[in-house]
Amino acid sequence: MADFKNVAPIEDFDWESYANGGGNAEVSREAQEEAYTSSLNKVSDHEVVDGTVISMNKREVVVNIGFKSDGIIPMSEFRYNPELKVGDKVEVYIENQEDKKGQLILSHKKARATRSWDRVNQAMESKEIVKGFVKCRTKGGMIVDVFGIEAFLPGSQIDVKPIRDYDIFVGKTMEFQIVKINQDYKNVVVSHKALIEAEMEQQKKEIISRLEKGQVLEGVVKNITSYGVFIDLGGVDGLIHITDLSWGRVSDPKEVVELDQKINVVILDFDNERKRIALGLKQLTPHPWEALDPNLKVGDHVKGKVVVMADYGAFIEIAPGVEGLIHVSEMSWSQHLRSAQDFMKVGDEVEAVILTLDREERKMSLGIKQLKADPWEDIESKYPIGSKHVAKVRNFTNFGVFVEIEEGVDGLIHISDLSWTKKIKHPSEFTQIGAEIDVVVLEIDKNNRRLSLGHKQLEENPWDVFETVFTQDSVHEGTIIEMLDKGAVVQLEYGVEGFATPKHLVKEDGSHAQLNEKLPFKVIEFNKESKRIILSHSRIFEDEQRSNEPRPEKKKAGRPARKDETPVIQNQAASTMLGDLDALAALKAKMQKGEE
Repeated sequence: MADFKNVAPIEDFDWESYANGGGNAEVSREAQEEAYTSSLNKVSDHEVVDGTVISMNKREVVVNIGFKSDGIIPMSEFRYNPELKVGDKVEVYIENQEDKKGQLILSHKKARATRSWDRVNQAMESKEIVKGFVKCRTKGGMIVDVFGIEAFLPGSQIDVKPIRDYDIFVGKTMEFQIVKINQDYKNVVVSHKALIEAEMEQQKKEIISRLEKGQVLEGVVKNITSYGVFIDLGGVDGLIHITDLSWGRVSDPKEVVELDQKINVVILDFDNERKRIALGLKQLTPHPWEALDPNLKVGDHVKGKVVVMADYGAFIEIAPGVEGLIHVSEMSWSQHLRSAQDFMKVGDEVEAVILTLDREERKMSLGIKQLKADPWEDIESKYPIGSKHVAKVRNFTNFGVFVEIEEGVDGLIHISDLSWTKKIKHPSEFTQIGAEIDVVVLEIDKNNRRLSLGHKQLEENPWDVFETVFTQDSVHEGTIIEMLDKGAVVQLEYGVEGFATPKHLVKEDGSHAQLNEKLPFKVIEFNKESKRIILSHSRIFEDEQRSNEPRPEKKKAGRPARKDETPVIQNQAASTMLGDLDALAALKAKMQKGEE
């Protein structure tokens, strides 16, 4: 049983007054109530006041506003502020001073909403950094609780780099800057990216203020493009242009660096205003020309790789950063202009001879034709006059055919040296480009690197035989193949052509011979040197008439025709027709046998 101490009662305590509702006879109950009430804050419903957090747990927060009772607010209304603690001052909205249970009803959310627009506008004007709670995702961004107002956070304003997964931000409290307010629709747009950019901008200013040209820094490869590489220098980016990655040619920066790679770079230049920084990587190593073998000289053979092709030549890399040009004229001894692509392509490994070397200018010219002997050095012994060869037709002119016997050895066949018998107006009547043709060397022009060649000389001159066949006053069958103003061209046997003036085309009945008409013709002139045969049809019956009439004196036969009636006939042609001349050769042999 518990022990109780004896306590002496208050001698002057007024038990009657206490029993009647009073604790002190001297102070009335009304006075006590008035004194207690005056000690409390005077508040009204639907008013916003400041309170102090006196206790909190996971579900609710107890706030004292200096009223006769404390208010309770759900913890969910403080999600935006996870750092809330006992003793913090908070705004509360008085919904009801006393509910049925006598409880003071407060709301932090409504208090924030009541003052939210004033605070939002003030925060935007002052560029204040505010805290907000990311509630959920929405189309194009996120919904953020700021001062109790639902603000929109666009996806592009979350971070400086693209965001793929928005869900990782839901439920987080972050700092924002208010960037736009629509007063009519009560819309607020916030940005977290703006804060990052502002911080980065400040970092850039500090970093750039410490930069110096030639300074070597460590950076991380942030991005690779076709024109260069962006390097993160720790808050500020710099660019290594593709030409500053390596002393050699680089077609793709990925050949030199890779993403997230740490590399040392040197500052080439920077712009304080535009905040652009030009970086270099190749400048950290000596120029390859400085390391080039000092014993290398003109005439030496080098090997390299074709790195660039152009119509005029090819650039050969004999060492990283050391290139030489092979001009197209140094690719072949041939004088025919061709494209460098006909000889090589990018990536080919080639051997060349150094033609020029300038170490100060860092230039080198190379040649590959020098790997072969110049065919014109011993042209007289290789292609002596009178030697026979097979050539390829390269080009035509009005006066002849250009041919190539071998690479670098060209020659010309004059149109007069194509055929002994046929008249050729243009070489294309005789052969075609790319075709092979038999030739004989007539002359050598070593200075101009050109041979004079002939084709008809490969066969016997048929005019030696024609001289014995088409004798003066001999008669032969002929066909008129062409009518001209000054006469007609007559086709004789063995492919030989003769000419008859208009007065020699008159027939016995007085009419004139026509094109394609076949008639007998008498040879009135034969000139072997000029390969000219003058014919007459009229002379046949005229001579017969004269033979039947007495003549006072004998005229000399074979009077040369006048110039106005005997144009020169060039009996030169495409192929000597000595297939036809087989008959002539047999005829000549028969005549020689008869003479014997």
